[in-house]
Amino acid sequence: MLMYASSDFLALCREQIALLTQGLGASLSVVYLTQELLETPSGEAKLIPVVIYPETGLLLQGEETAEAAARQQLQVGNVAVLSNHQRRLLTGGAEFPTSSRESENPDASQPHLKEEYLLNGNQIVLPLIYEGVMMGLLVTGRHDRAWNEHEQSQIQRMVKTLAIACIVDQRRAWFEQQLHEQQILQEKQRDLLDNLLHQFRNPLTALRTFGKLLLKRLQPADANRNVANSIVRESDRLQELLQQFDQVIDLTEADLEPLHLAENEVFVEATIQKAAKPLLLLPGTGDKAVECSLAEILEPLLISAKAIAQERKLQLITEFKQNLPPVRANVKALREVLTNIIDNALKYTPTGGKILIQAGQEKANFQGIVISDNGPGIPPQDLEHLGERHYRGVQAQTAIPGTGLGVAIAKQLIEQMQGEIEVFSPAINSKLTSPDTPGTTFIIWLPEVRKRD
Repeated sequence: MLMYASSDFLALCREQIALLTQGLGASLSVVYLTQELLETPSGEAKLIPVVIYPETGLLLQGEETAEAAARQQLQVGNVAVLSNHQRRLLTGGAEFPTSSRESENPDASQPHLKEEYLLNGNQIVLPLIYEGVMMGLLVTGRHDRAWNEHEQSQIQRMVKTLAIACIVDQRRAWFEQQLHEQQILQEKQRDLLDNLLHQFRNPLTALRTFGKLLLKRLQPADANRNVANSIVRESDRLQELLQQFDQVIDLTEADLEPLHLAENEVFVEATIQKAAKPLLLLPGTGDKAVECSLAEILEPLLISAKAIAQERKLQLITEFKQNLPPVRANVKALREVLTNIIDNALKYTPTGGKILIQAGQEKANFQGIVISDNGPGIPPQDLEHLGERHYRGVQAQTAIPGTGLGVAIAKQLIEQMQGEIEVFSPAINSKLTSPDTPGTTFIIWLPEVRKRD
């Protein structure tokens, strides 16, 4: 659990110390919070001062006795370490002893403090204990006189108030931490669902396009025409369901804004938590990169791309070099990357436009796949954010549907394969572009399999 002292708790500590100073004449007071040192086998505890009065003061060292609770000679402003033996002396196994009548009457005078709580009569070291758990110390003292029974009783009540406030503070911190962790989990689940829906769209679009093409090629009297009609109809239905999903999970940025502790809260100690395993479900996640052929991976993707280009009246051109060297890649992940980039080219290229897919580009130990179009291009201000999840820039103002996830997913998958993606707008291929159609070029670089000697 995250250990900290909130601003409210610190304010309460200052008020209690003010009462000690102004009402009881204390010349020195310190509130320590305790954090167990989990890495030590002895179970020692670290004492960290959170409120000190006066801030430059030093605790007077009392006479050392076997029972002295402050045997460690606490020094203001420094972290002190309390051993198990000293903690047992301070806690005594329970809270301060009171009779049932005294418990019912908080104003009833309480017995003298145990000997181990007093140092030389002028200093008092009292543990902040609640339900048998020691959470810190109150150390106070004065130079001119010892504490009488009534003053000791008042100080005990102050300590109990601080102990209760401390446990409430820690519980609040724990609940806030739980809320924060839940929010992180919610964000990961949202990303997971977004990825799944995005990955579902591309094969659905291809299936719907194949159904339409099949329907066009069948004669009206063909018995299979009803089957083709059914494929298109059910594809349209799935498309509608996807749109409904988008509306249901359309959370705003404010919904996903992480919780933060107030700036004026003081951290005492934080336990180190293990990083959670990523929930993002991406194609090929967990699969190893293998030696593969770019031509073989591109072949089935181009069949779908050509069908979609035909339906949208686009010209799809391919230029592959012969005998391309193999690359090292995650096959499933690479298919998703290429599908996302090709789909964007098909989606953002207007009717009558051209798309060029080239394979065989080379640079040091990398093979490149180039995907260019002569669409409207990407403005410079949007290029800076390309790859950010859900960022669409100027495209968000158009009627073209999209989620801003295609490039983000592609970038993440390529980086996992030790590759990279380069983006150029205007496109670098002058055969496609013009001043009115600047276009965009994506180059996907993959590690080339080195030839063995």
